[in-house]
Amino acid sequence: MYSIVVSSVYAVCSDAAGVAGNIFAFVLFLSPVPTFRRIIRNGSTEQFSGMPYIYALLNCLICLWYGLPLVSPGIILVATVNSIGAIFQLIYITLFVVYAEKPMKVEDAGFLVSVSAIFAAIVFVSLRFLDAPSRQHSVGYLSVASLISMFASPLLIINLVIKTRSVEYMPFSLSLATFLMSLAFFVYGMSKHDAFIYVPNGIGTGLGTLQLALYAYFNEAAREELKHLLIGP
Repeated sequence: MYSIVVSSVYAVCSDAAGVAGNIFAFVLFLSPVPTFRRIIRNGSTEQFSGMPYIYALLNCLICLWYGLPLVSPGIILVATVNSIGAIFQLIYITLFVVYAEKPMKVEDAGFLVSVSAIFAAIVFVSLRFLDAPSRQHSVGYLSVASLISMFASPLLIINLVIKTRSVEYMPFSLSLATFLMSLAFFVYGMSKHDAFIYVPNGIGTGLGTLQLALYAYFNEAAREELKHLLIGP
């Protein structure tokens, strides 16, 4: 009886971590909305690039495939969050194609076709040539590589923050949501004993912690500098 209760509590906690990860990821998926409001209002993509959204789409599709029962039974919450993410990225890419200049339209449309072809090839090969264990491991390694590269992208922003000693280009809400999402899926992956989930999200949690620490440090430094300028020596 005791073991059943413990098992039930463990399952509930595991699912709660996965649901929390979905919620925090949803916040991240909404973060580009102000950018696209500006694009729609001005009728132009200006200097913005569609590449981050194209890459994010590929990442979401790979992780979605990994989370489906055909590949990895028992982690459906990984599939749900990435299906939502894929929808958001498709909307963003579509808006880029609509509002971009003609050369950029063609380029973004071409990249979208390429992403679709890559994903279709991954699905075909994993279903046609791999048995269940090999399929899970192969797609798992692809998802880890994709997630780690995605989590590594903030390193550019971190470098910029350190150089400029300013958090202007690193919004607190975005850093916090990234940290919380990574932490939630790290816990979820640990509860599922799935290294393909907890390893990349563990790295993401570490990078998120670094971003928050830098934000706290440089934000406080900016306040002290402003106070010094207003009050004087």
